[in-house]
Amino acid sequence: MPTILRIGGFRFFFYSHEPNEPAHIHVDKDSATAKIWLHKLSVASNVGFSPRELRTLVRLVSEHRTLLQEAWDAYFM
Repeated sequence: MPTILRIGGFRFFFYSHEPNEPAHIHVDKDSATAKIWLHKLSVASNVGFSPRELRTLVRLVSEHRTLLQEAWDAYFM
């Protein structure tokens, strides 16, 4: 489970056994977790984050998209 980024209590990571899915990032904070597609910048799943937090997450993923995509590519390609 490589952690790519930590911001404001959010941990951005991916699972090492998901190479057949489109590029995405998982985000955890406390007991909440979400999965965000990198290309679409959309939420694939969410458990526990409020709509406001999800907007923040999508904004953070957008701001750090290059870093997250490069980490994904380096790991899976």
